Amino acid sequence: MPRSNGELVFDAPWQGRAFAMAIGLVDALGLRWDEFRNRLVAEIDAAPDRPYYESWLAALERLVADLQRGHQGLGGTPAHGSGMVGRFEGTGGSENCMSGRG
Repeated sequence: MPRSNGELVFDAPWQGRAFAMAIGLVDALGLRWDEFRNRLVAEIDAAPDRPYYESWLAALERLVADLQRGHQGLGGTPAHGSGMVGRFEGTGGSENCMSGRG
């Protein structure tokens, strides 16, 4: 994820809002971060030429649709209170979280 002096950088305000909505939804519902991340990876794979944060929106839409349908497998280890936002701070945190290596 793009950074400047350790802070996340977005090209447009909506990108930061998409980022915050994904983190907020996962945290508020006590879902595992992988519930979102797996959908993000699938959206990027499905449309590799799509801009990155448009894939975030598509993954967020898919997660919400799955929640509305009562998709099996959602939930598990709660993210609430786990310091999820902290995963995006510091060196390499976001890259590890997004890539599945951390």
